[in-house]
Amino acid sequence: MNLAEYFRIILKRGWIIVLLVVIAAGVAYYLSARQIPVYRATQTVLILPSRADLGLAEATNRLLQSNVQYLGSTLRAQEIIDRLRLDMTPQQLKGITTLVGNQNNLTVQIDVDLYSGELANDIAREWGNLLIEFRNEQNQVARQEDRVNAVLQDNPSYTLLRPRPPINAIAGAVLGFLVGSVLVFALEVLESSVVRSRDDLERNLNLTVLGAIPDANA
Repeated sequence: MNLAEYFRIILKRGWIIVLLVVIAAGVAYYLSARQIPVYRATQTVLILPSRADLGLAEATNRLLQSNVQYLGSTLRAQEIIDRLRLDMTPQQLKGITTLVGNQNNLTVQIDVDLYSGELANDIAREWGNLLIEFRNEQNQVARQEDRVNAVLQDNPSYTLLRPRPPINAIAGAVLGFLVGSVLVFALEVLESSVVRSRDDLERNLNLTVLGAIPDANA
């Protein structure tokens, strides 16, 4: 199929692709805009060894995951619920919280996804405070030079996680374009075996029609 054929198809059926693109993008945007917004609050906690020592740094790396496991327990979730007087179960709180330990920069990142950005900030900060309190308790029974401290890197901040109507609209437009292209191609294949005119015959056989029998009823 040469460029002329592609151009002919676009002129003939391009409106189908355009229509599906507009419909899919509009539906995706509309449905996204109607969703309840969910925000993600992020709190980063720095894990700081008391001295710049290779052995202590390695031990801190091993402690990092145990600190994450400590925070991820149902008991800690219940503590936060009690402190903030949240109307949810520990399992629900754990379900909206993600805890990730990064051994490269010795941090614990706490992400909380919730319908309220301010409340998500409060929960994320409280998770960080729990880790600080835990490290302080552990340091009480450790020598001064072996202590590992935890501090909040900054105040938590939240951003809109979902929905994102513009992005969803673009994704819908791409889907509409693909579906429209497949539909146009399918219609062309179905019509390729149907001869309705002299042009169709010449195009299918790649031959020139020299003559034609006129319609007896014409």
